[in-house]
Amino acid sequence: MSTVVVTAAGIVSPLGRGLAETTSSLLAGRDCVTPVTRFDVSRCKSSTAGQAPESLLDPALNRKEQRLHPAARMMVAAVRELREQDPGFAPTFCVIGTTSGGMSFGEAFFRSLSKTEGRPPRAAWLANYSPQKPVLDAMEAAGFSSPSEIIANACASGTNAIGHAFSLIQGGLCESVLCGGYDVISELVFAGFDSLQASTAEKCRPFDKDRTGLVLGEGAALLALESLDSAQRRGAPVLAKVAGYGISTDNHHLTQPHPSGEGPYKAMSRALASSGLDASDIDYINAHGTATPFNDATEGLAISRLFPGARVSSTKAMMGHSLGAAGAIEAVFCILALQEQFLPPNIHFRAPDPGWDMDIIANEAREGELRCALSNSFGFGGTNASIILTT
Repeated sequence: MSTVVVTAAGIVSPLGRGLAETTSSLLAGRDCVTPVTRFDVSRCKSSTAGQAPESLLDPALNRKEQRLHPAARMMVAAVRELREQDPGFAPTFCVIGTTSGGMSFGEAFFRSLSKTEGRPPRAAWLANYSPQKPVLDAMEAAGFSSPSEIIANACASGTNAIGHAFSLIQGGLCESVLCGGYDVISELVFAGFDSLQASTAEKCRPFDKDRTGLVLGEGAALLALESLDSAQRRGAPVLAKVAGYGISTDNHHLTQPHPSGEGPYKAMSRALASSGLDASDIDYINAHGTATPFNDATEGLAISRLFPGARVSSTKAMMGHSLGAAGAIEAVFCILALQEQFLPPNIHFRAPDPGWDMDIIANEAREGELRCALSNSFGFGGTNASIILTT
């Protein structure tokens, strides 16, 4: 089986654009959750989110690109970051995770149906609503030409996309794959999470004993995956290796994970088995860690059972939960941690839950020797995915 490596990565999130700016934000433990300004949240319990500033998007967009949906512009910015690092990368396949596509175009379309004045651009909204549109826009901007696949598997989507790309290359079906995820905040999704009472009006406190819920975020992250033989033949840089991938589905509830933590436990166990590593080899876990009572309870149980005493943090306290993009963004965070040898912080942490055996990287980044990092993504419907990245 082929060894799978990451030769480049592009990222746009509330923490910044590009690897250098993102590293700086992680090391500083920047709180990038701010009051929502894009739509009215006065009737919502929660009023904050991790929003990627307009200034992070590409200022060199041509006239056509300037009219793109924010999701597409994030993807264009991310793919251009990736291309700058590895200009010779040419994917033979593309697989991207997302949950909502251009959801705000869908909102505008349905609201327009009840209005009689004017001629709203309904055809344009529908054309841009589909989740593959930002992917196609990014491929065009980068000059890539390959088949593309979309994975929409709730909040596990971004990790599923990387894992699927890993499996394709490892099995010899593809030599190089562009993979990752994207999602942008929309009013419909924001109000939906608020209605579910999953969002918090306070600070997001993953794994804190008194956590009260999540905040939403957004962003895009793309990774260039390739077989090691192919990367070496063309002298490409190697940022990290993808060593293992595991998935599970517990089918317990539409929105709540099984309280036993069996789903996350199986996903992490299968990632270990896929990699050939032992639990003791994992130096850091970037947890899904949404700060909801149910998610953190099940993930905390699973980590404590499989990796007692593990060094763990959730970076969602800094930028919110970016849904289908989360797994891809957090995979990039793990790559940066491996490269720079630090542990990203779990900010706003106050008190541990006595039921778990974990070393939470509380409030400040730590220096540390890292060779292996595990990243978790768990979603509605009991979808669970874990990947392992190594130096």
